[in-house]
Amino acid sequence: MKKYLIVVCLIILGTPVFGHVDLLSPKGTETYSVGTVLSINWEETIPHSIQNWDILFSVDDGQTWDTIQADIDVATFHYEWTVPNTITNRAKIQVVQDNDESYMDYYGISGIFTILPDSLGQGKLFIPSVLSGEEINLSFQKGQVAFLDGIMTNTYGYNQDYLGPTLILNKGDAVRLNVTNNLSETTTVHWHGMHVSPENDGGPHTPIKAGETWSPSFTVLDNAATYWYHPHLHEHTEEQVTKGGAGFIIVKDQEETQLELPRTYGVDDIPIVIQSRAFDSNKQLLSNTAADDVILTNGTLDAFFDIPAQVVRFRLLNGSTERVYNLGFEDNLNFFQIASDGGLLNAPVSLTRLQLAPGERVEILVDLSTHQGQSINLISFSSELPSGTYGASNPSVMPMGSIAGYNNNPLNGSDFTILQLNIAASTTNPITSIPVTLINNTPYSQNNINTSRSLTFQPAQMGPNGMLNGPFVINGAGFNQEVVNYEIPLNNLEIWELRNQTAIAHPFHIHDVQFYILDINGQTPPPNMQGRKDVVLVPPMNGTVRFIAKFDDFANKEVPYMYHCHMLSHEDDGMMGQFIVFGNTTSTIEEEKDLIYIYPNPTADNIQLTGLSPAIIELYSTSGHLLERRESANIEEQFSLNKYAAGVYYFNIMTQKSSRAYKIVKE
Repeated sequence: MKKYLIVVCLIILGTPVFGHVDLLSPKGTETYSVGTVLSINWEETIPHSIQNWDILFSVDDGQTWDTIQADIDVATFHYEWTVPNTITNRAKIQVVQDNDESYMDYYGISGIFTILPDSLGQGKLFIPSVLSGEEINLSFQKGQVAFLDGIMTNTYGYNQDYLGPTLILNKGDAVRLNVTNNLSETTTVHWHGMHVSPENDGGPHTPIKAGETWSPSFTVLDNAATYWYHPHLHEHTEEQVTKGGAGFIIVKDQEETQLELPRTYGVDDIPIVIQSRAFDSNKQLLSNTAADDVILTNGTLDAFFDIPAQVVRFRLLNGSTERVYNLGFEDNLNFFQIASDGGLLNAPVSLTRLQLAPGERVEILVDLSTHQGQSINLISFSSELPSGTYGASNPSVMPMGSIAGYNNNPLNGSDFTILQLNIAASTTNPITSIPVTLINNTPYSQNNINTSRSLTFQPAQMGPNGMLNGPFVINGAGFNQEVVNYEIPLNNLEIWELRNQTAIAHPFHIHDVQFYILDINGQTPPPNMQGRKDVVLVPPMNGTVRFIAKFDDFANKEVPYMYHCHMLSHEDDGMMGQFIVFGNTTSTIEEEKDLIYIYPNPTADNIQLTGLSPAIIELYSTSGHLLERRESANIEEQFSLNKYAAGVYYFNIMTQKSSRAYKIVKE
């Protein structure tokens, strides 16, 4: 026995041994800003006075390591480290006692932590960190940011103090999003613009209670474009978004990848969310007010950014609760819109002005090749906005009526800077030209429609005040979560006509689909609005918009999709409706030769799943709560639903070929 132990010791001699050193901080899951002084602390669990300590740093979850400091005295267990200018959400620290070849190395490694830029709040434009992969974790949490005068403002954010990381997804990939609500109140998360099933959509019917985790899983079906995520809890959307609940989603696909476009994130491909915010005398955020006189760009006040002298790409999101922007560059610098809400346009469209309503996204290219050494401002030319638009001199097209505090807001009817761009030297292998063409969008034919619908926006009470301030209703009714306004057959091709009989323009958003605008006030939309859309600004005083959309891929008779005004105060006040898509209720879905049968359905107790191959099977309630999870290598599995109440449930089944949701009914 002794000989055996000696052999084992000889085998492991000189190899790293984990567990003799306990790294006390950082532990992992923390978030640090560039320039922060981080205290690294450790202790020996089994003392060894052999060699001094080395501290190592990894930006890629331990795949590679760089030395922070070598040869720290063996009696020292503390080191002050200034966090470097390296943005990552996969950072780790390792403390190692680097002994010579005669002895073992003893080490301790932290969990993963995040490093963010130091400019959230004021100054240099904050660039959100990136999350990607098959499984993404988001924590909606409280935070604090010093936006004004060094005073801390209470905020909300995903994985950070304000806003959230950018999610990068690939079309065709299966993804699982684990959203943990670390607030003390209920929330939801809506994947704005994305084509997902209603149970994964994150509307008001999918609440996440405090302390709970919601884990939607779906296959990305969307075209390459800029989407976003934000809370969608009825009557609380504006408050939670105002406090910081918002983040970008970038979807990539093969068509976009084949084009010569800027796509180095944070260098020549820049996400920009524009938000107008109101603060009280204690520098705390206010909602449901017209005092939104502070512009935050990516959560940064008076933002500036160093940008290379070449063709650059900006992904612009209007994340404001009500304000419309009229964007352009000083000196009327020309730029090119290449994408709208849901995808690339057929060709770049040359512009000097771009109107952007709440919830809308666009992608633009700007050629800065000849501007090195200059500073150029991105501006909202709000003095040019027409009356009847929030942000114009007069938000109403009527001579009567007013919004409380609106006339005292210096942004209204004025031109103001969104972002200062300082043009620096170009990068290696820059993009230097604007493409002539992009992709081929094929709008649906009006000759093939199945149904036409008409939605009319009106004030709940007539009069100058109601026509401007609301509350507003659609087809005479405010939102009722128990009332389904439309039942739409699966694969229906429909034309929706929106008619605005109020004094202010409303940005209309619909979940589930991307649509093509047919006309605005009877006129063909301009070229930059002829692509895929999910938000459109409907002009006031009998203004009309008609669009065409197809309701395909997803049907669920229990969970609805939403449509609503994306002025969040209007939405919270009830300017919203809902629809279900219904179709074949079979629980058999064939995708890429995956054929899965679920029976009996409905069932009173046991339910059988066949055709699985290796699979991960998850059972969810309609509110998105994970009830059971099973990893299976079998062709068949049986589940008992005896302990669950009667109602609708969902199996999410992930195989090597697909990830799909299957509706089941417990009787």
